[in-house]
Order: sequence, then C-alpha cells, then structure tokens
Amino acid sequence: MARPRKFLLFILLALLATPLALYLASPLWLPAVGRALIWDDGPGPVVLVSGPEGLYGINEADAAIRFMAARGYDPAAFVAVRHTALSTHEESRILLDEMARRGVRRFLLVTSNFHTRRARNIFLAAERERGGGPAFRTVAAPDRYFEPATWWHSREGRKTAFFEWSKTFATGAGL
Repeated sequence: MARPRKFLLFILLALLATPLALYLASPLWLPAVGRALIWDDGPGPVVLVSGPEGLYGINEADAAIRFMAARGYDPAAFVAVRHTALSTHEESRILLDEMARRGVRRFLLVTSNFHTRRARNIFLAAERERGGGPAFRTVAAPDRYFEPATWWHSREGRKTAFFEWSKTFATGAGL
C-alpha cells in the first residue's frame, strides 16, 4: 500500500510543479509563441492600399494614404483599392483581381506583424484556387500593441495574440 501512495504523491507533485515550471520558463517560450505569428520578407516600392469602409464614413485605404502623406510620403505613390470585404480571404480575392487587371507580376504583402503568417497563407491559397498569381513577399509592419517578444505583458497584446491564433486555427480548419 505504501507504494501506490508514494506514486500518487509523485503524480500530485508533478501536476503541481508543471504549471510552476511553465510559469518560470515563460520568458523562454512565450516570445516563440509571438514570433510564430510573423512572416517578414522585407520592404518594396509598389503600393496598393486596400481597405473597406471605416469609421465615420472614411475608407481605411484613404485614411492610410492620408496617414502616410502626413508623414512626408508622396500621396501620388499610393493607389486606394476600396472594397467591402469582411475577411482576409475576401480581401485576397479582390486584391488578386485588381493586380491581374493591372498586370502585376509580383508584389509585397504588407500587414500587421501578428497577421503576416495567416495573411500569407490565405493569399497563397487564393492563388492556388485561381491556378496561380503574381509572386509575392510578405512584409511585417510593426503593431502598436503586439511585440512578439513581450506580447503577454499587456492586455491588448494578449487579446491580439488570442484572436489571431483563433483565426489561424479557424482558417486551418476551413472555417
């Protein structure tokens, strides 16, 4: 009888020690969870700015172009692609159609750092559905609330990671 009790005590201690070990090792594994969301191939010169209708009747693409112009960029270098897409999948189809219409052979996909991996996979899948498409590279834009090495330190970082991972799993499941 002493042996089963020792074994149960060992199991109980292991169950209690595991969360503690995970917590103490969190600086090692939590940054990896954040970095796994990012795919960054680097910058480039061509700019189509995509966006749906935003708040207060201002299209997000127009707002983004105004934002860049206010920081010294030539607004003529940007082309707004206005749409009503409600998902990255819908947006990928709209943008690939627009690029086909313009004869684009390659492009840079620029999006929030946490969204790069899922956006890249969605664009690759949309191109496969079409039988091909322009070559592209993915560029991670810094996000105000998501830093891959410290995302769990803020409420907004935790929310961002939670929702992006949720959407990543849903996309992988075909939802």
